[in-house]
Amino acid sequence: MLRYDAPTAAEAAQLMEQYQVGSSFFFSSPRKTLLTHGEYSRLLPVPAGTGHRSLPERVRELLEFAKQAGRPDAVVVGAIPFDIQKPASLFIPLSAQWHDSLLFSEGGDPEMPRISSYKVLSVPEPTAFKEGVNRLLDLISQKKLHKAVLSRTLDITLPHALSIPQILTHLAYHHSHGYTFAVPLAPELSHASSPYAVASTRTLFGASPELLVTKKGSRIKGNPLAGSAARSADPAEDQRRAAALLSSAKDRYEHAIVIDAVASALQPYCSKLEVPAEPSLVQTKAMWHLSTEINGVLKDESVTSLELALAMHPTPAICGTPTDAARDAIQEIEPFDRGFYSGAVGWSDANGDGEWAVTIRCAETEGTLLRVFAGAGIVTGSIAEAELAETSAKFRTILAAMGLNEQQTTMSEEE
Repeated sequence: MLRYDAPTAAEAAQLMEQYQVGSSFFFSSPRKTLLTHGEYSRLLPVPAGTGHRSLPERVRELLEFAKQAGRPDAVVVGAIPFDIQKPASLFIPLSAQWHDSLLFSEGGDPEMPRISSYKVLSVPEPTAFKEGVNRLLDLISQKKLHKAVLSRTLDITLPHALSIPQILTHLAYHHSHGYTFAVPLAPELSHASSPYAVASTRTLFGASPELLVTKKGSRIKGNPLAGSAARSADPAEDQRRAAALLSSAKDRYEHAIVIDAVASALQPYCSKLEVPAEPSLVQTKAMWHLSTEINGVLKDESVTSLELALAMHPTPAICGTPTDAARDAIQEIEPFDRGFYSGAVGWSDANGDGEWAVTIRCAETEGTLLRVFAGAGIVTGSIAEAELAETSAKFRTILAAMGLNEQQTTMSEEE
């Protein structure tokens, strides 16, 4: 049964206590909060090469099946990978609780995990990451690319498994204007006789600042971000960095590439599309970003939020342009599989309404293992050392939720 109301701060805390690792999906946006339990049916994977255009159709069929079985209010939730040729992790939950927003008491941060010892491995090492940036700059100078997004990870071994509800509480508290999420990822089919045979505790979680698309009726909105600067604890320096970002020719060029691509992807679906001529600034606890809010009216209201998300994915904000060339360069240079990082996370209902955020400022965890992701957009004018520093700043969203920072993890590795 659906529940849809605004919780008090105490109820919000109780809501987080209901989260169950391996069976709950959580998605909190500035407009709605969704917590689900259990799994009614799951979208089965398809062979590689099937193509992303079949995914919305298969999701529609899954929702239609649920409707015929007496579940007209069913919703599909989950995550889409960076490489859309790989299986998505999408399912219909057994039950869902909806709220207007998630509220927390004022007057102090939520309690953070106590992590006393850990091991960390940077993949790739900082020097190798900077070499990768320079390889991309060579491709850009040869006109083979205009932009590519290069990422790295911190692989952390913890003394005990994380408390996901505790992490989500911290992320939602500090990122109330963004998109806090946790997705239970299905076990690999090669390790199970059926997709339901083994309960998985592998969880994708994070707090993304970037809306890919939201749809309600014929109205749609996207909020691409591209061009970033780290925040400063000094108010004057923080404002200086914000102003410098807004006037940066390099960052405005990077941002324009993304906006042009997103607008071009959405235009065929819309009778009206509003794209501001100038970007604005948005802030998270760790970063400043150039932002453009795009609003549109659909020609056909039956187009689903998932169709729109896939029409844009992957945007130049998380891949690059030209898309195929950037993707090829990323796969050649990055020494790991992105998986669901830089994909999309969210939900879609039987009417096609829904909301999808870009899966950034995120991590995957299973047991005592944690992999944290961060990336930076490489364009003409990029400097390898500065791009490395940008990824370090972006790591802070997840590390801060555990009371850590990259300097501490680096020290731990050296010891």
